[in-house]
Amino acid sequence: MTNQLLSREAKAAPRTVGAAPAPAADSLPLWKRLFATSDDRAALVLRLVLGGVMLPHGAQKVFGWFGGAGFSATLESFRTHLGIPLIIAVLVVFAELVGAVGLIAGFLGRLAAMCIMAVMIGAILLVHLDNGFFMNWTGAGRGEGFEYHLLAIGLTLPMLAKGSGAYSVDGWLVRLLREGRGVGR
Repeated sequence: MTNQLLSREAKAAPRTVGAAPAPAADSLPLWKRLFATSDDRAALVLRLVLGGVMLPHGAQKVFGWFGGAGFSATLESFRTHLGIPLIIAVLVVFAELVGAVGLIAGFLGRLAAMCIMAVMIGAILLVHLDNGFFMNWTGAGRGEGFEYHLLAIGLTLPMLAKGSGAYSVDGWLVRLLREGRGVGR
């Protein structure tokens, strides 16, 4: 009996919030694909961890909290030291902050994950690649390596694939729309 239950559960498709039965992803409108999410608690944990780590970094850049330089000084540093145009610098700073908040809330989780991924790829290419792989734990190196950024990118991948996961605004919105209480069904 137990083997029969296990084999039935193994064959069952993973539960997805907002799809009953799920049409092919290609046939869904873009906005529905953006909000669609699994009911996966592992995705919840990943998004909370990444959002919780990224939020203080965004707050440093935007508000000057946690010993950060603040918005104006960060933009000036990006422009002078990295040669980033002002509009790109503004987008990067807000992508880090708003992306972190989006991840924590599970709102537009795929877009938030893409924002964080883009910021991390940019940080690797513009700042950390020349410093090697390892972080500078002893302070003896000339700068920080890119291992932290690579881990952050790795945490974005499940969110791109599965969405925000359990207990997310995305899942709530999809359920609301599916039940016919929203617009744009």
